[in-house]
Amino acid sequence: MYRVGVDLGGTKIESVLLDGSHNVVKRKRISTPHNDYLQILNSISDLVMEISENVDDFSLGICTPGAISKQTGLIKNSNTQCLIGKNIKLDLENLIGQTISIENDANCFAMAEATFGVASDYKMVLGVIIGTGVGGGIVIDKKLHSGRTNIAGEWGHHVLHHNGNLCYCGKTGCVETYISGPSLEKHWARLTGKSQNLPEILSNVDSEIGKKWKNNFLENFGFGLANVIDILDPDVIVLGGGLSNIDFLYTEGKDSVYDKVFSDLVDTPILKNNLGDSAGVIGACML
Repeated sequence: MYRVGVDLGGTKIESVLLDGSHNVVKRKRISTPHNDYLQILNSISDLVMEISENVDDFSLGICTPGAISKQTGLIKNSNTQCLIGKNIKLDLENLIGQTISIENDANCFAMAEATFGVASDYKMVLGVIIGTGVGGGIVIDKKLHSGRTNIAGEWGHHVLHHNGNLCYCGKTGCVETYISGPSLEKHWARLTGKSQNLPEILSNVDSEIGKKWKNNFLENFGFGLANVIDILDPDVIVLGGGLSNIDFLYTEGKDSVYDKVFSDLVDTPILKNNLGDSAGVIGACML
C-alpha cells in the first residue's frame, strides 16, 4: 500500500507519497496560508489530491502543531493558534473523503528519526524540536508514547523560571519563551536594542554582548533538557527544528545539559537529526 504524509508547518505544508518499500515517489511543498483555518484545510486537501493522483489505495497521515484532545477531539496547545479548538481530523476527513491518522508534529519527527533516522538503533528516543516553538516526542521500541492525555514530550511548556516570560499558553516562564528562535531574538533585542534575526545574532556570538546572550541560551537549554533527562532518562536525544543546525549545542550545549543532570554518570547522546526538515512528513506517513 502507498502512504501519503502531510506536514502542516507554520510556514510550509509538505506532502510526500511513499511506496510499499518506503521510497519517496512524489514530494511537494507549498506555503502555509497565514492564520486562516479554512484556507489551510483547502490547501491540505488540494495537496493530497495532487500527490495521490493515479494512486487508488493509500493511507493518509498528517502531523500538525498542537495535540488532539482525547476528550473532545479538538486541537489544543498549538502555536498555530487558528487551529486551536478545531476538529481538523473530522474536517479534513469530510473534505477529502478518507480516514486520516493525525499526530503532533514533534511526535512525527521523533517517530521518523527513531524508525529511519539517526536514532534507529536506540530503544527509547526523545525527539526534540527547537524552532519557532519548542516541542518533543517520545518513541519506545519504535512505538509512539503519547501519554494519557496526548501531551507526552511537551517539555517546551514546563516552567523554567517562575514568574518569567509570558507564554501564549497562558503560563509564565515556559522553556519555549527562552530558547525558541523568536524568544532568542527578543532577548538579543533587549540586550542590544537591535532587531536582528538568528543567523545575524549567531555571527556575533564572540562579541562581549554575544557571549552574554550565548551563555544565557546555554544555561536555559541545559536546565530544560536536564529536567527531561532526570524524569525520562532516554537512550538518546535527537534535535530537530531550525536551531538544531547550531553546532555549539552539540558541544557546549551538551556540557551544559550534563552539568545539571541528577546522576554521577551522564552519557546521553545528543544528536543532530539526519532527515532534516522532512522528518515530520516521513513520520506522518508512518502513522
